[in-house]
Amino acid sequence: MPSLVRDIPAAPSAIALMHFSNRLTFETDCSDVHSSQEAAEVDFVLVDVRGPLAFERGHVPGAINIPTRLLTAEGLANYPKTTLFVVYCAGPHCNGANKAAVKLAALGYPVKEMLGGVTGWLDEGFQLSVAQPARSAFPCEC
Repeated sequence: MPSLVRDIPAAPSAIALMHFSNRLTFETDCSDVHSSQEAAEVDFVLVDVRGPLAFERGHVPGAINIPTRLLTAEGLANYPKTTLFVVYCAGPHCNGANKAAVKLAALGYPVKEMLGGVTGWLDEGFQLSVAQPARSAFPCEC
């Protein structure tokens, strides 16, 4: 009798290669973002999609704050359509980054989700930055 792992057979290698390669077109991780920052190779806009208060309390260094509901064509008009946005939220228990990615893609921007969000960032041992209240990229949503 096979284990629960083998109860459903693994996909053929060619299909697995396609599946996992495709996933990487939609996501990145905290380590890749951090490594890009350390190497000064930041060719993306890192966006914390949580509310301003959560952003002020602690966010990934280099991130700007654009809460998901403020991701609009008007608000993003200064960004060329080739701008790659990397979005994150609180962590794996939050789908805010996914909702933001949907909005950005619908607006015609390339987008990736930073898996793990703030929780993943801290799990990797990286430090958060604390913002001053006026640092938000958009006005307070209060």
